[in-house]
Amino acid sequence: MSLPPSFAGLWLENATLQLRRHLPLPDLAPGEALIRTRLAGICGTDLELTRGYYPYAGVPGHEFVGQVVSCPDRPQLKGARVVGEINAACHACPTCAAGRTTHCPTRTVLGIVNRQGVFGRYFTLPARNLHVVPDGLTDEVAVFTEPLAAALRILEQVQISADSRVCLVGAGRLGQLVARVLHGTGCQLQVLDPSARARASMQAAGIGAVDHVPPGEADFVVEASGSPAGFEAARAAVRPGGTIVAKSTYHGQLTFDYSALVVDEITVVGSRCGPFAPALEMLASGALDPTPLIQARYGLDRGVAAMDEAAKPGATKVLLEID
Repeated sequence: MSLPPSFAGLWLENATLQLRRHLPLPDLAPGEALIRTRLAGICGTDLELTRGYYPYAGVPGHEFVGQVVSCPDRPQLKGARVVGEINAACHACPTCAAGRTTHCPTRTVLGIVNRQGVFGRYFTLPARNLHVVPDGLTDEVAVFTEPLAAALRILEQVQISADSRVCLVGAGRLGQLVARVLHGTGCQLQVLDPSARARASMQAAGIGAVDHVPPGEADFVVEASGSPAGFEAARAAVRPGGTIVAKSTYHGQLTFDYSALVVDEITVVGSRCGPFAPALEMLASGALDPTPLIQARYGLDRGVAAMDEAAKPGATKVLLEID
């Protein structure tokens, strides 16, 4: 197919979002693929970028299903539907050699750090980051691969069993997926969220949801609220010697009693990107159906309105139909 000289996309600069009609096609570096976005999901990090979480300028967005347009190093990928891991590492430094590629000090991050994102018609990623979407998996399900992988990351970092008392703080975009992953472990799970709508969604999925939890009883607390108040709730819920798993990124800073963390011997685990292959397998097998979480779909021309919709309190997943 012949490529256009420019393409349309959302552009974020100085925390201001606008639709631009003529963005230049990205350069294709060695080892990379040019990808046409089919469907994209709006995540809490995208919203935080518009609030100044990180001084990013460019096309935002990192949750996607795309189609490979060109990939000189792996021509067999041309035409394939793909999802992709968002951290583009150097694979040459000591950090990468140790297997910690998501923490490569020179990495770029799709739509977040020094790499144009997916809220436009074209973008690039290293071919090694791509995962082919199984033929039977729809775009609207596959687009949840990245956030589901982030939820699965928790189980790589902490050992949760059927005996574990677990509290999840926040049942929003990511929290809804985290709740389903945690529920699958058979643990004693309570989801804490002030929103009656979010709690009803959890209860409809067979997961217990409450507006308060007993203080100091949870072995593990996963904080996915996207707000500083969520960390305060997590700190109140965790028992001495327990663990807080922090999933939220947001603009601003936390204020908390550091000495109390020391005295109560609380472990705090930062948790970010997770394993794509298990996430794709879970979606393809039907073990988890994320489609009830889709709140709205917008075309790219209404991308700014889509971000406004996603920013509403209690919003779940808003999708951008790019293709």
